[in-house]
Amino acid sequence: MQSVGIFDSGVGGLTVLRALRALLPEESTVYLGDTARVPYGTRSPETVVRYALNNAAFLTRAASLKLLVVACNTASAVALPALKARLEVPVVGVIEPGAAAAASASRSGRVAVIGTRGTIRSGAYQRALAACNPDIRVEARACPLLVPLAEEGWLEGELTRQVVSRYIGDLPGLGVDTLVLGCTHYPILRPDIASVVGPNVTLVDSAEATAREVARRLSSMGARAPSGQTPHHRMFVTDVPEAFHALARRFLGGDPPEPERVDL
Repeated sequence: MQSVGIFDSGVGGLTVLRALRALLPEESTVYLGDTARVPYGTRSPETVVRYALNNAAFLTRAASLKLLVVACNTASAVALPALKARLEVPVVGVIEPGAAAAASASRSGRVAVIGTRGTIRSGAYQRALAACNPDIRVEARACPLLVPLAEEGWLEGELTRQVVSRYIGDLPGLGVDTLVLGCTHYPILRPDIASVVGPNVTLVDSAEATAREVARRLSSMGARAPSGQTPHHRMFVTDVPEAFHALARRFLGGDPPEPERVDL
């Protein structure tokens, strides 16, 4: 049985896994959270490419893949060309689907993107949004403290709101009407982000857009799992499987598979 492979630097990619399982319930999945080396957003592009290739190599050994999802904005920004050159299966990142969804959602043409330093520095979202609509004006902000907050499970509360407000509290005053959560960890903090920017700013989570792109790719390949097929799911982490499993329960519901610890 072939699987859809997914990797992220930690728990953030669970938002993508959740969207995939909701849209494609028959598909088997294999997930890798590189929790020993999180966060990727503070690493050099060369290091992120090396990590991404490590992750992809492991997943291709762990399962028979039909497609690989890079559920990490930083890796999507800098490592997709290397992954596509190395792998024989299609590779889908999270940036282009998210940018397309934001361009479609914006009414004013003022879009903000928040992400890790690596993602923002790469300019990948800015380029993807310009490709969708060259008239869109983009406000890009690096928010490096949000990933550690998400990884520690500080998902709401006064401290989290203060950090979010420090980063993006001024966006509504700049005329921004659409905000791209340009890191797969950030939807975990969505309630506090929404409370800071207010109801007039649409939040775009690339996870659902990425799931739709995966469905489109699999359909075009004739590789969709047949209706009614019982899927098989596996999860791997590179450190602290117990903490990861607790967060996986919260994000995926039910009783997700016990993550297996691996050394890359």
